[in-house]
Amino acid sequence: MQIPASKKMRTRDGSLSNDGTQKYVMRNKLGQGSPPGRKQRTGRVPETSREGTERKTSDILVTTHLQGLSVVPPITDLDTLPEALSPSPSWATWKEGLPLTIAAGCEDDLPANMRFHEEKRLDFEWTLKAGTLETVLKRVYTLLGSWNRLEDFDHIFWGQKSTLSEKVRQRWQDDELFGYQFLNGTNPMLLRRCTSLPSRLVLPSGMEELRAQLEEELQDSSLFEADFILLDGIPANVIRGEKQYLAAPLVMLKMDTSGKLLPMVIQIQPPSSSSPTPPLFLPSDPPLAWLLAKSWVRNSDFQLHQLQYHLLNTHLLAEVIAVATMRCLPGLHPVFKLLIPHIHYTMEINTRARTQLISEGGIFEKAVSTGGGGHVHVLRRALAQLTYCSLCPPNDLAERGLLGTPGALYACDALRLWEITARYVEGIIHLFYRGDDVVRGDAELQAWCREITEVGLCQAQNRGFPISFQSQNQLCHFLTMCVFTCTAQHGAINQGQLDWYAWVPNAPCTMRMPPPTTKEDVTMATVMGSLPDVQQACLQMTITWHLGRRQPDMVPLGHHKEKYFSDPKAKSVLNQFQTDLENLEREITDRNEQLDLPYEYLKPSLIENSVTI
Repeated sequence: MQIPASKKMRTRDGSLSNDGTQKYVMRNKLGQGSPPGRKQRTGRVPETSREGTERKTSDILVTTHLQGLSVVPPITDLDTLPEALSPSPSWATWKEGLPLTIAAGCEDDLPANMRFHEEKRLDFEWTLKAGTLETVLKRVYTLLGSWNRLEDFDHIFWGQKSTLSEKVRQRWQDDELFGYQFLNGTNPMLLRRCTSLPSRLVLPSGMEELRAQLEEELQDSSLFEADFILLDGIPANVIRGEKQYLAAPLVMLKMDTSGKLLPMVIQIQPPSSSSPTPPLFLPSDPPLAWLLAKSWVRNSDFQLHQLQYHLLNTHLLAEVIAVATMRCLPGLHPVFKLLIPHIHYTMEINTRARTQLISEGGIFEKAVSTGGGGHVHVLRRALAQLTYCSLCPPNDLAERGLLGTPGALYACDALRLWEITARYVEGIIHLFYRGDDVVRGDAELQAWCREITEVGLCQAQNRGFPISFQSQNQLCHFLTMCVFTCTAQHGAINQGQLDWYAWVPNAPCTMRMPPPTTKEDVTMATVMGSLPDVQQACLQMTITWHLGRRQPDMVPLGHHKEKYFSDPKAKSVLNQFQTDLENLEREITDRNEQLDLPYEYLKPSLIENSVTI
């Protein structure tokens, strides 16, 4: 967020300081105190160290651990604080059982300093209108033709698309591309290596050969699964009076010797005591039956990607971090300065999502099978399963058995970015916290931690989130998670939407017929009757272009518009962060030149510095 020049102060040498801390340090050295009668800022502890952590008077001795940082008197001139500090935002409940949000019914309710700048606002609103117009034109065009064959989707596959989306259109029916998406598509978060055969996979008599193949792959550690059980029992949407359908598939995949991930069997619905054993679909089945089974998987992946891994695990989590930061940390606090570039625009984009995308009458209700209320059920279940470790790639990828997996490009790049981000965070934090006791004694920091875990995330300490920081390492790990979630993870989850969702049959937003119970009766009419209709397909293309396109005012990871740290050592840490990112950029570029399907979502130059779309 921009700080007006009038809010900036000049230091003794005449240079601008964004935070005014040099001014306070100089006042302290000259022996000046604060003017009498000035009211202290509500909810803030006033005693402040230069560009460091604020302290209660009884804790001043702790600041001797802050190397080279002087203790200064209370902040008295509120006009010198970053504009972002006033007013302090309030929490609100969007839906019971979900993370808390900022208290704003619409974007106009947000403070001006949390709003889009005019250029951003105009671009966002213009592209949404342009997409709506394109949707109308496509619907008019398709009225001139039929909608009976897969090729009929070509009628709307024009306008906004990408090079990769064209490859998806050509190859979406291939098993190889189907498997590839679990590793490197827009949702690489569900796949895991099997350590045993899933209990829900019921193999009827006559499938002894399949069981032997699965057990052989299991012994070779080359058997993987993607289980969508979270969707089981979720109520499906009703669109324009027509019932939509959901399933909770299980996919078993194997990795061959060349590193290709290939599906072996699909169970569209889990077993139930009240219904016959669900059929298992195999690559050897009639082509249309196998294609429809994969379409059900891709539809389920669309739901969990958008709701669990995109909306909840990046957008809503980033908003909790943002609101807690604004509420608990003063503008001179090093953690505030570290995080503020990474929560830019998050308040408004999330508020717009709640009023335009997932609201009553929004895009989800008009086109997506979990719309109309099902999406809230999915989010509640997903939050109940959200763990701290699942947000940290080293822990998450190890738990899913994906470390060192050939061809797992997301996993490789995410680990490298986590390491680079961790070094940056550690470099900054170690400048201001010279021991674990300083971390433990920082009242604002501890309040911020509790605000995130106990308040914003609704008592998430039972899922591994900390309620206090006891050491530098614990603090650095948590801050690395915060920065990574708001930048790299959102980039990995958001950027691929245009590539993988523009060709609607590859990731249908809804299914209009129930899952097949037999293989022999699946016809082209069954497939086309199940996939989205013209209006739903057009809406899917429009919204994935709108949300997945590169933003014109995009700020790449590590390139901050405002210089919140004036300390030369902090600037040096940021410079090293930028150098590390540039080196990773070159490595990824060189690797991608050798690949048929380049993986670019975690190229540092393409990662936004905060959740802005």
